[in-house]
Amino acid sequence: MSRSLIFDSPFLLGFEHTRNLIERAAKAAAESYPPYNVEDRGDGGLRITLAVAGFSPDQLQVSVEDRQLVIAGRREGQAKSEEAYLHRGIAARGFLRSFVLADGMVVEGATLEHGLLHIDLARPEPEKRVQSIPIRTAG
Repeated sequence: MSRSLIFDSPFLLGFEHTRNLIERAAKAAAESYPPYNVEDRGDGGLRITLAVAGFSPDQLQVSVEDRQLVIAGRREGQAKSEEAYLHRGIAARGFLRSFVLADGMVVEGATLEHGLLHIDLARPEPEKRVQSIPIRTAG
């Protein structure tokens, strides 16, 4: 991946983290399996739904690593079938799908229902803080 020239400007100091977030988001956008939806649930809530037909709860893992939501599906222990398929259109492979989360986003839970994995996210209202700065006199 080529680096963005915008973030290499000498006038933008301390934006390495932002550049890394953009690079991670671009990498995540290139993934295409499994298909997913992102739903706005109002009041800052989101629901990500992934099509994970054929996966059991113990074959799925949802975690948050450094503000990145990572969903993994593992097909470990599945023996090669002796059956001869005339057509095999149902994917039987593992996957790793990730989403970069904004500051303050929290994962409320995950539910597997009818082959769909629903992951609910929320953005709680940040607490309002007022900071008073003392003024010193010189001399």
